[in-house]
This record gives sequence, C-alpha cells and structure tokens, in this order.
Amino acid sequence: MNTFFAQIWFLLQHRSFLVLLFIINFLGTIYGYIWYESQLSRTAPQFLIFVPDSPTASLFFSIAVLGWIFGKHFKLMEALALVTLVKYGVWAVAMNLLTLAEAGSIGWSGWMLIASHGLMAVEAILYMGKYKFEMVHLVIAAIWTLHNDVIDYIYGQMPTYSVINEYASHVGYFTFWLSIACISIAYVAYTKREYLQKHF
Repeated sequence: MNTFFAQIWFLLQHRSFLVLLFIINFLGTIYGYIWYESQLSRTAPQFLIFVPDSPTASLFFSIAVLGWIFGKHFKLMEALALVTLVKYGVWAVAMNLLTLAEAGSIGWSGWMLIASHGLMAVEAILYMGKYKFEMVHLVIAAIWTLHNDVIDYIYGQMPTYSVINEYASHVGYFTFWLSIACISIAYVAYTKREYLQKHF
C-alpha cells in the first residue's frame, strides 16, 4: 500500500503532470472570471478584486504550480491557494447542495460546479506535502480570507444564489467558520510540514 501511494505521489509531482495541472487550473480560472462577468459589471471598483472568489483561488494555485514546474516555491501563493481552494471548493459544493434541497434541481451547470469545486478542494489537500510557506504567509492568507468574508457579507458582495437568499445570514455564519477551518488546515500543513513531506 505504501508503495502504491508512493507511486501516486511520484505521479502528482512529475513535471508533465504539473504542466497538465497548471493548464487545467489556468483554463478554469479564465472560465471562472467569465462566469463572474455579470456580477463584476455591477460591482463597485473597490470591491472588484474580492468578488470572483473561486477563480482567484485557482489563480493562486496556478501560480504555485507554475513555481513547482520551474523548481521554485511562491510561498505566499501556496498559502493563499491552500486556504482559498479548500474554502471556496467546499463552499460552492455546500451552496449548490442547499440549492438542490430548496429547488429540487440545479441542472447540469450546478452539477458541473459541484464536481469542479469539489476537485479544487481535493487538489489543494493532495499537495499538502508540497507547500513550503512560512507563518508570515499563512497570516497574510488568513487576513485576506477573513477580510474577504467581511466584504462579502457586510458589504453584500457574495455570489448570488437567489433560491437561498433567505438563508444569507446563516450562509455568512457558515462561511466564517469554514474560513477558520481552512486556515486551521493550513496551520497544520505548516506545523506538520516535516511529517507531511516524509509521508506524502
């Protein structure tokens, strides 16, 4: 079993696979920004950077992967990628499932969002043995993430899910604690780095 996982980890770190991973995430990032186009068109300039959460998370990861391809570690990007990919991956899955429960259907696009965002969270966790960010990078990522929550739920810039608007306050509460959980995961990745690099 250990040999099997070692082979999987070897594949995940292989340069050819990293190039493929970069291409997939970069194209997904572009698609994500296009998906947010209508909301961005009516967003005040000072909030623009905080609105397209998921594509920005995949952009962070794309930059981190690009560094790995060339043997470098963009440590801040790694910290931001881990926290935000897990957060917005899980968040989108949860919101689409809540929409499904309320509306009874989410269509093919909803299921596509569940699959793609679920994989965002998975890929971030899969590479926990690869990150080399320091505490300062984790602190910056935590501030970015919690500040984004304030922008979304105090200033009303969160993604629009009309079917579940009545649950906005509950969603905001869930999102805050999801942020804390994801920051905690990144803290574990930082404090247990030697163990993760040895076993993953």
